[in-house]
Amino acid sequence: MIASLGLFISRVFRACVPDPFVIAVALTLITALLALALGDFPSSAGAASIGPRLVVLLDSWRGAEGLWKFLAFSMQMCLVLVTGHALAECPVIKRGIGRLAAVPTTAASAAAMVGFAAAMTALVNWGLGLIVGALLAREVGRSLRARHVPHHYPLIVAAGYMGLMVWHGGLSGSGPLSMTTIAGASKVLPAEAVNRLGGEGIPLTQTLFSPMNLVITAGLLVIIPVVLALAAPRRPGDMRPTPETIAQPEPRSPQPREAPTFVDRLETSPVVAWIVGALVAAAIWRFGRVSSLQFIGLDEINAVMLGLGIVMHGSVRSYLAAAESAVRGCTGIILQFPLYGGIMAMSVASGLIGVVARGMAGAADDRMLPILTFWAACVVNMFVPSGGGQWGVQGPIALEAAARAGIAPGTMVMAVAYGDQTTNMLQPFWALPLLAITGARARDIVGYTCLPMVASMIWISAVMFLMA
Repeated sequence: MIASLGLFISRVFRACVPDPFVIAVALTLITALLALALGDFPSSAGAASIGPRLVVLLDSWRGAEGLWKFLAFSMQMCLVLVTGHALAECPVIKRGIGRLAAVPTTAASAAAMVGFAAAMTALVNWGLGLIVGALLAREVGRSLRARHVPHHYPLIVAAGYMGLMVWHGGLSGSGPLSMTTIAGASKVLPAEAVNRLGGEGIPLTQTLFSPMNLVITAGLLVIIPVVLALAAPRRPGDMRPTPETIAQPEPRSPQPREAPTFVDRLETSPVVAWIVGALVAAAIWRFGRVSSLQFIGLDEINAVMLGLGIVMHGSVRSYLAAAESAVRGCTGIILQFPLYGGIMAMSVASGLIGVVARGMAGAADDRMLPILTFWAACVVNMFVPSGGGQWGVQGPIALEAAARAGIAPGTMVMAVAYGDQTTNMLQPFWALPLLAITGARARDIVGYTCLPMVASMIWISAVMFLMA
């Protein structure tokens, strides 16, 4: 039944859901139409008729607060992906993955272990969790096949994607980290939303380290492996073992040996790597001295991941080789974030954000508003698959609705974050690196990623109702 459900969902996605860039273009047009029909344009703009309104929308869309609003933020998100990917490729982590792959002895334990490991590493960095999950899924599949242990490879691959269902509650959560300082918030949100913060950022004690997030995230770390273990087929005839093409490691072509030059020694020297690591450590120490660690942001997280990755690779050359393979995954971020910036700018300039926020605040009481925001974010994520991009689009609405209802802004930040991460299980945008590494197809895994997603939605809604 689960396999049939996965095939059905994948057929629907392939038939109805275009490339995320096309969706971003469609959202731009939809936002413009909604702004024209429902927007509360300022009277000072002379936008009483369609012509002036179109000019207001065009000027906001093309300006520095529109298309180019997310330039700095998109670079931060690219670095999250690249530094996490490169760290996952370092020799120490690869050896650890090889040892872990030999542990599972059943199909259920294999799925549970891979899902738990992917989720735990994604709490450190979502790029790291994505690649570790993919590499571990592939190596577990190879190990089980070599040991002739019956297993279901699509389920194991789906387990490798579980990090994307917890990441926004972890140390690379773009929404919470961007809000720790006014400067960080200004890179993502319009001035009106930033002004609502009262001149101060939202500390991590109110978002990532809040009791609500700790309970929700801890619960997900239990739910994910349990659901995956229960989803494992029991009958040998239902198993789908690791394909032969995946079971055999890729052959390595011998590299010609040449006498190393001074430049070669410099690029492969561990001394250079340790210098970078020492500089990063000094910078983080200094940050802790002049500021509080509860205000740590994306820049500091990226610096730590960069320094740690170079040190663990042991040389600049090895690190750059790993990073180059990760850069391809940044294409969607680079091309789509300008469109998300334009969507946000039109929503602000037209007053559409205020209209939607008032509607949300009027549709739910104080207890239900965060849950309503979470459910809305689950839907929005299907169209804006980047967590950072989604916060830029939905964040202003969430914060204004929170201000009207008297709800702490940190709660609404996390409500959007939970919605973003939950429906990643239906969103193939970030699964592409996983599918490339494991050799699986999206239609093979969607049925299995749906099950933890449903359990996650129930858990998050219940905890938010009780603790938000």
